[in-house]
Amino acid sequence: MSQPQAVHPPLSGAKLVIGTIAVSLAVFMNVLDTSIANVSIPSISGDLGVSSDQGTWVITSFAVANAIAVPLTGWLSERIGQVRLFMASIVLFVISSWMCGLSPSLPILLASRVIQGAVAGPMIPLSQTLLLASYPRSKAPIALSMWSMTTLIAPVAGPILGGWISDNISWPWIFYVNIPVGIAAAAATWVIFRTRDSAIRKAPIDGVGLALLITWVGSLQVMLDKGKDLDWFSSTTIVVLALTAVIAFAFFVVWELTAEHPVVDLSLFSRRNFTGGTVALAVGYGLYFGNLVLLPLWLQTDIGYTATEAGLVMAPVGLFAVLLSPLTGRLLPRTDPRYIATTAFLVFALCFWMRSRYTTGVDIDSLLVPTLIQGIGMAGLFIPLVSITLSGLPGHRIPAASGLSNFVRIMCGGIGTSIFETAWDHRTIFHHAQLNEQGSIYNPTFTQSIQQMQAVTGIDQAQAHGLFNEMVTQQAAQLGVNDLFYISAGIFVLLIGLIWITRPERTVADAGAAASAAH
Repeated sequence: MSQPQAVHPPLSGAKLVIGTIAVSLAVFMNVLDTSIANVSIPSISGDLGVSSDQGTWVITSFAVANAIAVPLTGWLSERIGQVRLFMASIVLFVISSWMCGLSPSLPILLASRVIQGAVAGPMIPLSQTLLLASYPRSKAPIALSMWSMTTLIAPVAGPILGGWISDNISWPWIFYVNIPVGIAAAAATWVIFRTRDSAIRKAPIDGVGLALLITWVGSLQVMLDKGKDLDWFSSTTIVVLALTAVIAFAFFVVWELTAEHPVVDLSLFSRRNFTGGTVALAVGYGLYFGNLVLLPLWLQTDIGYTATEAGLVMAPVGLFAVLLSPLTGRLLPRTDPRYIATTAFLVFALCFWMRSRYTTGVDIDSLLVPTLIQGIGMAGLFIPLVSITLSGLPGHRIPAASGLSNFVRIMCGGIGTSIFETAWDHRTIFHHAQLNEQGSIYNPTFTQSIQQMQAVTGIDQAQAHGLFNEMVTQQAAQLGVNDLFYISAGIFVLLIGLIWITRPERTVADAGAAASAAH
């Protein structure tokens, strides 16, 4: 039997400070884990005896499990209570982090990461709910700005911390660092929020929809991850996975559009603002996250950077992001969010275009400048597009809209990683074949280069040919990366069209307050 919803007054004084820190620590720990493993993939892969391609499953398994769990947040909150669910997420996240660190093989590590991603699902939406409920409605923009800064700092700190740990300690510690942070967050959360839980009721769950969701998302992700290793559709396994994903997705769409209590409210896509905002944010996030994985991996495998150095290259992205996020929050109520989002996408396009001009002799300044500029785009990416996505929605539909939007975004982050890994490999093979065509004895330039190489280094002809092949391999990988940067820049420009099919009606402050009330 349902109970009346408890209304709790805003926190004040020390309780507000401690509550804000507790929620922020949990968010920091959660978001940190989406990027801390990025620069550690070579270390993890080498230690566990697998390829770097297989190592990226450590990232994608977390992202997909996280995406599937997000839509269940509302239902679990009603059955368990917001504070209890938030506490359970933190505690289980700490335990699964400990399991990740102890994993002796890739399958066990991936299983632990799936658990970690699943229990982390409710943490992000509930952190917003608890934080907004802790502040007076008039200060909702301040709460949202603080929350946004936490989510922006963590992805920047992740590669730096992960790189330093991988170089100086060992990769399991990228997961062990969650344990003290999680214990502190759980203790502070319980002290401040234990008397502020939401009412509990036995809400129905769409079991069929959930099973279909897990089936098509899981099949799609495994297909993307294994495709390159199994030579794509020449493999029976890949064909079966693709058919499973397509059929399950088709049944999922039909079922969710007709179910009385759908796990995902697909009817939201009939709204122009929701569709334009969600797709633009999800694809933009997938591009950003795919490049966030690709750049450190390329720096380590082809340019010779250490994990720490690769992490430091990513660090400047947080500078402008943190400085400008509060400004975005102040401008949004007085500015059309489409202008801010358009500016952010143009900045991202500029950043990736600059990276598309890299060479194998790239210097540190050329690496840092686009990363610094990217921070400007980060500051205008999330809040305006969330505002557009939720604009015009009645309060009772905002939780479903927020859950579905986050599901699509997080899923695109995981899929983006797989696509970028596969695309990089394909473009590298393509360029390697093209460059090798020049390595012919009938090419006088090639013959002269080999002779000069022998004269300068004193090596024989076979060694000179081997050195030439190494140079071709490195150059092919470089050209492959450049292709992906260039394509990313073009897609960001095209996404601006999606932004401008929307017609925003409400401000992010209103949306935040509505989300607070609706959750």
